[in-house]
Amino acid sequence: MAFLRSHSNASSGMGVADDCKDIFLELQRKKTHRYVIFKIHEKQKEVIVEKIGGATESYDDFVASLPENDCRYAVYDFDFVTEENCQKSKIFFIAWSPSISRIRAKMLYAASKDRFRRELDGVHYEIQATDPSELDLDNLRERAH
Repeated sequence: MAFLRSHSNASSGMGVADDCKDIFLELQRKKTHRYVIFKIHEKQKEVIVEKIGGATESYDDFVASLPENDCRYAVYDFDFVTEENCQKSKIFFIAWSPSISRIRAKMLYAASKDRFRRELDGVHYEIQATDPSELDLDNLRERAH
């Protein structure tokens, strides 16, 4: 069993497991992942990786991986073609906080979001979503262009 170090956040007391940043860098630089979903492990008081989406997985696979009644952080590597016919990629940070999730979870994720987001250097856009309609693929397209 490997022990992971974490970096604590003084304001919320929340740490970030080292593999969170490592896996994000794999998504960003090596393009080995399409998305990564992170969750707060409340007992360990740190953000951990919950799920890694393979490079061939779709946006629908990503959205289906988010719990309908609990908060999560996620990064999604969005590929698109510009009007000039150039292949581009933008990384989105998504703070998923469904309206039906527990109030404690919403508060915990909101308090830790900025600190965790700063750990992920290279994110282009951020989306705060409380409902699946806010995760519509057209919203990503609009932001990326």
